[in-house]
Amino acid sequence: MIHDSGVGVLDKAVRVLDALETGPAALAELVERTGLPRATAHRLAVALEVHHLVARDADGRFLLGPRIAVSSPLVAAAGPVLETLRDHTGESAALYVRTGPGTRRCIASADRASGLRDTVPVGAVLPMTAGSAAHVLLAETGEPLPSGASFGAREVSAVARLGYAASVAEREPGLASVSAPVRDADGLIVAAISVSGPMERLTRTPGKRFGGAVIGAAHQLEEALASGPS
Repeated sequence: MIHDSGVGVLDKAVRVLDALETGPAALAELVERTGLPRATAHRLAVALEVHHLVARDADGRFLLGPRIAVSSPLVAAAGPVLETLRDHTGESAALYVRTGPGTRRCIASADRASGLRDTVPVGAVLPMTAGSAAHVLLAETGEPLPSGASFGAREVSAVARLGYAASVAEREPGLASVSAPVRDADGLIVAAISVSGPMERLTRTPGKRFGGAVIGAAHQLEEALASGPS
């Protein structure tokens, strides 16, 4: 049911947000879901993006932004999966989405309770120039590597072969991470699920240690998204 507040532009903006609650949408799909003219839907979605109420994934599709990400099915499903991944590995776990050509954002996390750990606050924006999550979010896009990237094409292409990405001392000295792609129903990468922590625990080959764990967590999250709310 469409509720009319009497403030036309506000009602249309809320219609865009309501449409994105069901998942990411390219502009054509957003027009279909909202019933708005193409130009109006695009103008409102871009305006909402400025205020971080809407974001875009690696394929340019609109999705709910970090300011209201708690309403996103992806974030809602991620909580239990991240907690299980943290408890299984003993390391901090996080979920990242692409937010622009050169950035990614942490939209959910489960931190290690004590000891030396890598803590990335929910809502934090990180560059796409370092870290295993960046490898994953660039995989299959065909995009050139971002300027100043601390990894190469070999690391990005390894995601398809291994099912995960690993990084050592890319984002920070002494820090290692492992990430796996989370895919939507069409098989497109919509997020990267990660574990990260000090190299002394993850070792210099963190993929061998936790590659299977992050792949398993990604599959669990995909299954949770496919089944919908319980």
